[in-house]
Amino acid sequence: MKRIRLSIGKNSYDILICSNELNKLGACLKRINIGKYAVIVTNPDVKKLFGNKIKRFLVASGFDVIFKIIPDGEKAKSEKECIRLLNSISRIDTLNRMFIVALGGGVTGDLAGFTASIYKRGIPYVQLPTTLLSQVDSAIGGKTAIDLSAGKNLAGAFYQPKLVFSDTMFLKTLPEKELVSGLAEVVKYGILKSPGLFSFIEKNYKKILQHDPASLRRIVYECSLIKSRIVERDEFDSKNIRVSLNLGHTIGHAIEAAAKYGKSHNHGQAVALGILSSVYIAGKMGLLKDRDAQRIKGVIKKIGLPVKLKNISVEDILSAQRRDKKFIHNRNRFVLPVKIGSVVIKENIPERLVRESVEMLYR
Repeated sequence: MKRIRLSIGKNSYDILICSNELNKLGACLKRINIGKYAVIVTNPDVKKLFGNKIKRFLVASGFDVIFKIIPDGEKAKSEKECIRLLNSISRIDTLNRMFIVALGGGVTGDLAGFTASIYKRGIPYVQLPTTLLSQVDSAIGGKTAIDLSAGKNLAGAFYQPKLVFSDTMFLKTLPEKELVSGLAEVVKYGILKSPGLFSFIEKNYKKILQHDPASLRRIVYECSLIKSRIVERDEFDSKNIRVSLNLGHTIGHAIEAAAKYGKSHNHGQAVALGILSSVYIAGKMGLLKDRDAQRIKGVIKKIGLPVKLKNISVEDILSAQRRDKKFIHNRNRFVLPVKIGSVVIKENIPERLVRESVEMLYR
């Protein structure tokens, strides 16, 4: 088991990366003295796969366990589901020292974390991520949110978990589409901070897609480490440091919103297209060499992520982008790659160039 300490004062916590070590979860929770009553928030499929095993381990360690089931997919991050979950928890809250366990992917982590942040002005929660996307990205850093009709993640809070327990055993049952979706975030981290990680994906993408345990542990560990160090420097996204994690998300979130969070484009697919949009803008601004642009497009295509967009109008995407929370003081803000391993933040990109970068995705 590998341990990364995310050091942010009183909100510090451990990120544990392991493989097939769920039997140690109870002991890890007891060490942080989080409470006795575990409310596990998860969806039906994840509960069916892992619920009994996790409950058995936690009960053996002296915990009481209650499951709260939420819908599968992005629709779980709605105002309706958040209020339903809050009311459901309140009806059982005769328990002393209750805490929430977010068991699932990014959607579950966002909803469970946001619910924990606002129930009684905050109760403890832990992240037990079961997808590659959540293990490498969304479970870490304390950004919690739900979606509103106007856009993704518009109601949210910074609220750190007490522990992140990433067991790559969960990934064995992950459908290929979901594994590929998570790789979009892994590619993002390579572009942001690690040419070595990017090269590893280029050379080993076939092994990763075959669920090679050592490869999965490596990418989960390296991405978790990169994100932890960024969050340590800018916990509340106020120093123009953490914003770099939004590479690909400005247009990516707009694609998701324009698609009404449907199945046509999941988060990873939208982020991959958003990365290509940023690559186009960076190239046109003379910030990124064509060789690096082609490598980025090449690895996205190799791992099975889309390089073309369809079935969504350009106008809907641009409209959604203007409503995104990254559109600040009537100025857009993009994270742009300058080489593999380095990015810059640019504001007020000409609307014409933003439109071109989206239109390019249809060619």
